[in-house]
Amino acid sequence: MVLAVATPTSLTFPLVAASIQYAPRTLPNALITSLHLSSSSSAKPMSATTTATITVTNLQQPPHSSFEILGGARDKFLPALSHVLSRPYHPFPFLGWNRHLETISASFYRSIPEIRLRRQCLRTQDGGAVALDWVSGDDRRLPPDAPLLILLPGLTGGSGDSYVRHMLSRARSKGWRVVVFNSRGCGDSPVTTPQFYSASFLGDIREVVAHVTGRYPTANVYAVGWSLGANILVRYLGQEAYNCPLSGAVSLCNPFNLVVADEDFRKGFNIVYDKALAKSLRTIFNKHALLFEDIGGEYNIPMAANAKSVREFDDGLTRVSFGFKSVDDYYSGSSSSDSVKHVQTPLLCIQAANDPIAPARGIPREDIQENPNCLLVVTPKGGHLGWIAGDEAPFGAPWTDPLVMDFIQYLETEEAKCPKTNANPDGKVALHHLEV
Repeated sequence: MVLAVATPTSLTFPLVAASIQYAPRTLPNALITSLHLSSSSSAKPMSATTTATITVTNLQQPPHSSFEILGGARDKFLPALSHVLSRPYHPFPFLGWNRHLETISASFYRSIPEIRLRRQCLRTQDGGAVALDWVSGDDRRLPPDAPLLILLPGLTGGSGDSYVRHMLSRARSKGWRVVVFNSRGCGDSPVTTPQFYSASFLGDIREVVAHVTGRYPTANVYAVGWSLGANILVRYLGQEAYNCPLSGAVSLCNPFNLVVADEDFRKGFNIVYDKALAKSLRTIFNKHALLFEDIGGEYNIPMAANAKSVREFDDGLTRVSFGFKSVDDYYSGSSSSDSVKHVQTPLLCIQAANDPIAPARGIPREDIQENPNCLLVVTPKGGHLGWIAGDEAPFGAPWTDPLVMDFIQYLETEEAKCPKTNANPDGKVALHHLEV
């Protein structure tokens, strides 16, 4: 499940309590300002009138040529994103020029907003458990119909990861209710049965979405997933198709084709990520090893407990847990690239052309192009879960966060224009339907 590798932060560091604040290493403010200015096409001061004029003009401008943009929903969604996409993508100098440097820098040095969370452990139908982290105090602060955002971190990731915290903080500042879905064993989520989670298993996300929509029945619910979380999210959208209760979704750094991702994951510098993630998986497994004692069958518990690569871990444990004959069969049968054609929910996919973990050649461009509910944005740089660019670089939020918010806020605005009636009890925006 290489395919959905999380950042090295979640791979090598123990997950922390929800209220802890990390302090990133910092560069002198003057140097950061200088680097920002050097990466911009101009740095001339603007009057208030000039600023207002440019803002209006940007709304009418086509996307900048630095992006690859395609999708059946291009004409529908692109105008709402032009504020971000009309400007060129400028990677932060030096840090954003190399995909591995950017991936590692974002993981280790990106700031982590301090947000106090409240944990809810949800028991699943098979006796397992997942952890839902809500923002403390939001039930008092927000109305029941406030838009709700579910966040799905990458493999071994959780609510303590920097990219998750920044998205949570931004959405909350816009009046959204946010919950982080920590999968089994991730983010210190309890493991109560001899089964973790995988790229193929959709049972937990179905139960989480059902729980959240049942708890806030008048709210529109959206989801954002990264890496493995994105793969699971897109597979869920495809399988639910017309019955999906989500009003919109965003996929970031999705490996899509897990076979292709696995091939690249075992080459060159990517071996560093493979070993780091395998170590993280071993740590989670060994905490709960007694659950697998005397389990028998095709399981190879010693291989999983001592796995030096993600592939070894998946071969010894994951593929057996979920009924696959081989690890290659598992990767082939768990790829979200096969689900895109069935998606009936508004979906924005954001990828980096130089992502070392989610190869650009694995993106299902043709299916995205033919699906009138999907839009793809590919940035020229970004690494994996990096995107060190924009006004908050190098230590602040990823460049993608404003784009994600613009997209889901546009969808929420459209939902508000679609009142609930007897003919449309859920108040959902009418979507284009595909014959499948």
